[in-house]
Amino acid sequence: MFESPRAYHLAVSRVLYHDQMRRILLLFSIVLLAQAAEPDHVERLLAELSEAYGPIGFEGPVRAIMRRELTPYVARFETDGLGSLIAVAPASDAAAPRVMLAAHMDELSLLVKHITPEGFVKFLPVGGWLDLALVNQRFVILTRKGPVTGLCALKTPHIMSSEERSRIPRRDSLFIDVGATSRQDAEERLGIRPGDPIAPQSRFEKLNGGNLYLGKAWDDRAGLAVIVEVMRRLKQAPAPCSVYAVATAQEEVGVRGAKTASYLVKPDIGINLEGGVAADHPGITADEAQERIGGGPGMFLHDSFMLPNVKLRDFILDTAKARGIPVQFEILSGYGEDGAEMQRAYGGAPSINLTVPTRYMHNHNGIISRADFDRTVELVTEVIRRMDSATVKRLKTFD
Repeated sequence: MFESPRAYHLAVSRVLYHDQMRRILLLFSIVLLAQAAEPDHVERLLAELSEAYGPIGFEGPVRAIMRRELTPYVARFETDGLGSLIAVAPASDAAAPRVMLAAHMDELSLLVKHITPEGFVKFLPVGGWLDLALVNQRFVILTRKGPVTGLCALKTPHIMSSEERSRIPRRDSLFIDVGATSRQDAEERLGIRPGDPIAPQSRFEKLNGGNLYLGKAWDDRAGLAVIVEVMRRLKQAPAPCSVYAVATAQEEVGVRGAKTASYLVKPDIGINLEGGVAADHPGITADEAQERIGGGPGMFLHDSFMLPNVKLRDFILDTAKARGIPVQFEILSGYGEDGAEMQRAYGGAPSINLTVPTRYMHNHNGIISRADFDRTVELVTEVIRRMDSATVKRLKTFD
């Protein structure tokens, strides 16, 4: 079969070599797949922020994450009287303009109103809930003894009348089942009492291995994560302005934290970061909202609280064009956001609202795109790097 022993050994060597190369390639592929499956630091941050509990007025867990994440990138922290966190990265020039980045920590939540004799928890919705979004969802009551899981229960359809089946339950008829046997059991064993905050319970997930993230509270944990990433990049190449990265409190009940924080910061420029209203799913039209998942960062041109500064708008659009970043426009008849308070603090400051497009806001679960998030970070970072004194003076000057 072989002409000589040497030919035999050569053939065996070739087989062994090819077998070894196949093993190396297989191992290399496994390593690459493992690396691809491993979430990066941005995905881990988004997951942690999304799953954190931050009821309106009780934003402590989210504030702790933001303080930890921003510590390497700022010189100092301050807080306002409502609990908004102000992280300061001063410019080397004390006379440099002040740019305020804002995103809010709070999420739609509930408050314990009272406990029935049977141990069921009645609650008050806080923020812009739809009654439909409350039904048959899991919540967590944050008590003095720790978190208590409960279900906003719904009567079984087996015993409903035809009228009940077609009617959306009213919020005042709803309750949370925490598994208590009585009011005393709920109060003493579980530690529940009136005024305890209640947060939605949802799990972060990379949606079916793609580029979309499923989770709760993207309004406005997406904006908070943008702030962290922008500050990380600015640390590597500082901006010509002082940057105030502000995680605000109580936005969902009248942009309260933005008002108090703006009076502490006294911004020259305000950039608010929010979850935008994506209109790329069934049941919504372009007359209602215009953003789409995957289309890049959004820019609000109107909402019920503010109109953006036109010069700032054009400056951001020019920056986006120079960087090849697509920008989507959003014109809404409703909505309200923290940019309005930055805009009208003291003598007023040019302000704008930039967004990460979000599907299904003000629900237990929403969806954002990682590509939109990354582009928003890139755009905001570049805008701030161009905010020198001459630019800010031009943006603040009116003919």
